[in-house]
Amino acid sequence: MSNLKPKRARVNRLTHIVPYIELTAIIPQHGQERVERRSTIGLNGAFRYHQALSILPQAALSTASCSRTDFFSTLNTEPKMDRLQAMRTFVRVAEEGSFTVAAERMGIATAVASRAVSSLEAHLRTRLFNRSTRRVALTEAGQRYLQRCQHILGYIEETEAEAADAQARPSGRLRVHATTGFGQAHMVPGIIRYQEQYPSVTVDLTLSQHVPDILDEGYDVTLQVSPAELPDSGLVSLRLGTVHSVLCAAPEYLRDHGTPQCVEDLAEHPCLQIVTHVFPRDCWHLDGPNGRETLALKPTTFQVNIAEALAGALREGIGIGALPMSSAVPALANGALVRVLPEYQLQQLTVYALYASREYLDAKIRTFVDFLKDYIPMSLAAGDTALSVQKKAARKGR
Repeated sequence: MSNLKPKRARVNRLTHIVPYIELTAIIPQHGQERVERRSTIGLNGAFRYHQALSILPQAALSTASCSRTDFFSTLNTEPKMDRLQAMRTFVRVAEEGSFTVAAERMGIATAVASRAVSSLEAHLRTRLFNRSTRRVALTEAGQRYLQRCQHILGYIEETEAEAADAQARPSGRLRVHATTGFGQAHMVPGIIRYQEQYPSVTVDLTLSQHVPDILDEGYDVTLQVSPAELPDSGLVSLRLGTVHSVLCAAPEYLRDHGTPQCVEDLAEHPCLQIVTHVFPRDCWHLDGPNGRETLALKPTTFQVNIAEALAGALREGIGIGALPMSSAVPALANGALVRVLPEYQLQQLTVYALYASREYLDAKIRTFVDFLKDYIPMSLAAGDTALSVQKKAARKGR
């Protein structure tokens, strides 16, 4: 029988910890191979490279999960360490002057605290404590490292407290996007009311016809209008109400060119609408007492993509146009424009508020979205009421 036997290696707890692995030493005897010994190295076993060599015979070697080369590379791999938690443990040990007391205060085992500091020392390749059976004392390097750790951990705690406070108290910069016409009519007065309730919030409102990428462009909330359900984008969408457009013209234009009495009469007039990707440019779909009626639009000599600009052009008497109610109401109220075919409306759109996530929502976003839930329907209802008044006035004027 061969006298080659595996030797027992001492465990050095300051060296690298290796994964659980079972080693089988195969010892030849009289031309036959037989199992001489199995050795298990678990998470509590730590071996240097030369110690691993001492427990493995130079005879045949097999392992349950890796080759000899892979095993040795595993021994030389630095274990993963929660460096931040190790720093916290180091600071507590330094402050308490004892691994045992520090572990009790942190609610962990003394061995866990000891391993955390040992791993930190191995990572830094520097001794942080001088240890004895009765006490631990910081080395010179440990004293410098302690000051840095206290500063870093204090900054982290301050940052975490600030982030947590953002979930509870609305403050900071809120970036909002809305389409131009809707934003001017509803968002500007709404934001003023919101800030009366939350004065610590600074609102950055962007108005444009562009549909932004809320994540890439850094908006917190965006207001969008759509003729249909929004496609699935991974964003949270909140339905706030509906808006529509009405036909308007300047009184002088109608006096000079006549007032249409039905949808077919519109074909005799220049018909203008906002240029947008939402609606087709070549037709109007009007909803009225006869249901939905479609009017084919002729090419015009004027086009614009902003509702307020179209309202200005209509005031100059260039034709009949479809204005969103938010842009039509002011001009109708002061008499600059009048309704055409007041029984009809067109281009109905649903208003949505979009934001990134419901989870861990910043307080300023949460309170703003909650505000919009109440304010926007109320603001839209006020616009509908004003249009109804104008509709009645138009009937009396006939």
